[in-house]
Amino acid sequence: MNESKKQSVWGSYKFPIILMSAIIIGSLLGIILGNKAQVLKPFGDIFLNAMFTIVVPLVFITISSAVASIASLQRLGKILSTLLVVFILTGMIASLIMIITVNIFPPAQGVKIELPQAEELKPLNTADQIVAAITVTDFPDLISRKNMLPLIIFSIFFGLAISMLGEKARLVVDGLNILSEAMIKMVSIIMYYAPIGLGAYFASLVGSFGPQLLGSYARAMVIYYPITIIYFFVGFAVYAYFAGGKKGVKTFFKEIISPAVTSLATQSSIATLPVNLEAAKRIGIPKDIREIVLPIGATAHMDGSCLSAILKISFLFGLFGIPFTGIGTYISAAIIAVLSGVVMSGVPGGGLIGEMLIVSMYGFPPEAFPIIATIGYLVDPPATMVNSTGDTVAAMIITRILEGKDWMDRNLG
Repeated sequence: MNESKKQSVWGSYKFPIILMSAIIIGSLLGIILGNKAQVLKPFGDIFLNAMFTIVVPLVFITISSAVASIASLQRLGKILSTLLVVFILTGMIASLIMIITVNIFPPAQGVKIELPQAEELKPLNTADQIVAAITVTDFPDLISRKNMLPLIIFSIFFGLAISMLGEKARLVVDGLNILSEAMIKMVSIIMYYAPIGLGAYFASLVGSFGPQLLGSYARAMVIYYPITIIYFFVGFAVYAYFAGGKKGVKTFFKEIISPAVTSLATQSSIATLPVNLEAAKRIGIPKDIREIVLPIGATAHMDGSCLSAILKISFLFGLFGIPFTGIGTYISAAIIAVLSGVVMSGVPGGGLIGEMLIVSMYGFPPEAFPIIATIGYLVDPPATMVNSTGDTVAAMIITRILEGKDWMDRNLG
């Protein structure tokens, strides 16, 4: 029994354990070798280049495939529109909570390392800048990782166009789904090299800048973990109370234990989906709502990732000596946090794609990516728990909006 449990824990956490071990070994090598560790940097660059190369086709194919498949369900436009509002609103609330927190406790305070300078950050404060942020002038510009937001918008419209063609586009939808699986498989293949790549990169990073960088991660964790726990118990209690009053809160926390434990063990919203659907059924969420909201939510509703995205953004701002202040900065950070959650799309390795989005859209140099990727791995278990259980409480809110405040009494008797 104990042996089986050990194997289960190892099976669930094998990759994060290997990856963190590689990063620790790399960091120790950096401390021991000092500047000589720079010889290992090319091994890290190979991993970075591979991930940055795949991000554009991955985002285009996974988003267009998801949109084409969802729209082909021809289901309740009302559910989808309400879902969109609730997902964005809860993501923005999570982002706002973390924006307030990192202003009180800056995660990169006191960390000084010399990295290539970030491009000048310009807030979206004119019509021309907004147009430039969401569109490009020519198709070749669309397939650059520097134009992720226009690519996301193009992918959504492409998926919608395919879905509007109806049954005659079924082959295209199936083809996109296969391509989407192929791209995710490519990411998983690249991830086999991640322990070597990130280990080598951290050896060169720590060799150049010393152990002070490692200490800053502890500060980031001390900020993130308590906020996640508070958001889970307090934030979700408020959402559940709005959805179903005291009965909603009691029922939600009674039924959410199994999905919460599953998500912590698997670190995957997709793997937690079957358990989540069963919990939603016991909560009394109608079949059509739970079967639309939860699958979409597993890939596009990421409150935990919004919390961590703001942490990562503010961490990089502090690292590069850029003030994380101003309404424009906060709004752009919140939008990018919500988008980075959506773009994650259940890809193996947690938020690597979302982290590339942060680095690309803010114009940070590629060296910034492994730094926040490490934060991503450190926060992944609680972030996934908030992501997946947040889908269930969002489904409760959507049911409350569409069916009235007494929906639980009607459905549960």
